[in-house]
Amino acid sequence: MASLLIAIIYMAFISLGLPDSLLGSAWPVMYSQLGVPLSYMGIISMIIALGTIFSSLASDFLTRKLGTGLVTALSVFMTAAALFGFSAADSFIALCVIAVPYGLGAGAVDAALNNYVALHFSSKHMSWLHCFWGVGASVSPYIMGFCLTSGLGWQKGYFSVSVIQIILTVILFISFPLWKKRSEKNEENSSNVVGLRGAFKIKGVPYVMAAFFCYCALESTAGLWASSYLSEYRGTSEETAAMFASLFYFGITIGRFACGFISEKAGDKRLIRIGVCAAAAGVVMILLPLETDISALAGLVVTGVGCAPIYPSIIHSTPANFGKENSQSIIGIQMACAYTGTTLMPTFFGALADNIGIFLYPVYLLIFALVLGAMSELLNKATSTKKL
Repeated sequence: MASLLIAIIYMAFISLGLPDSLLGSAWPVMYSQLGVPLSYMGIISMIIALGTIFSSLASDFLTRKLGTGLVTALSVFMTAAALFGFSAADSFIALCVIAVPYGLGAGAVDAALNNYVALHFSSKHMSWLHCFWGVGASVSPYIMGFCLTSGLGWQKGYFSVSVIQIILTVILFISFPLWKKRSEKNEENSSNVVGLRGAFKIKGVPYVMAAFFCYCALESTAGLWASSYLSEYRGTSEETAAMFASLFYFGITIGRFACGFISEKAGDKRLIRIGVCAAAAGVVMILLPLETDISALAGLVVTGVGCAPIYPSIIHSTPANFGKENSQSIIGIQMACAYTGTTLMPTFFGALADNIGIFLYPVYLLIFALVLGAMSELLNKATSTKKL
């Protein structure tokens, strides 16, 4: 039964990744058809992220009331419905409205699943589960790219992914009794919890909040604007750019798969350090002013590989850093900070791209990589008495 549950959790992580890279892959075509500026992608991503911030802060309450299984199934259903809505939308305003449930469906399930895995599974499973998120995030740009190159349009791309999400939703609802039994067994371990106010007062929490903000600013900006950077600045065709943008998520996927084999020996702190250094090196490769695109494309992969261990390692270390009894509340806060970075920073970059130039893309990413490294080291010092 435990093996069946972990398999279902793996599928749930695929569903988390599927929608995340669709907008960035389709936007070079979408914005011209909708008749809006390039930077308006940031508005849609901001609305989605605002929904995730709200639902992630509510995740502790929702999980205790409904259980992890039902929260997961309902959230994936909301996302599937929103993706179907995107496929039928014919205006920018409609996309903005549909983006609300799109975001609400993501935050609660993200926080609930991450906390569950951090408490009950080893670091290798955390890496591999987030690798499966990367599978979803890597597959969807290929689906979108195929629809664009085949003349089916971006609407069919969204429709295809919504069908996959609906299938996953059915599987999650069928498996609900299994989730319920597992949740009841672990309820007794979650009686002593800290509220939001108390969590902010715990030593090291501000540093992990800043680290999550910077990491998600780096990851979301890199993924969302890769296609536009390649097509607008480097002159790559829109269809090819959509395909190549998936290399970033491919790097995250293979990196997390590899980290699963070494995570228990290397430890969370060391993996975070290695990841930050690799991500910074990849961004520098994108920044190099070479005529060929090879360096930039390789840089996207290296940046993705560097990003691979950072998110799962910070999440997995939360119970050790701050206590098991506090982990759900703090992971909810971490998710909120992560999505705040996702909300604000790609949008801000869109404004920079419109007013200065999209050539700033790698410089922007490098700044967040450096600040992320500094915040993670301050977190290490603040929690040095805790054993990871």
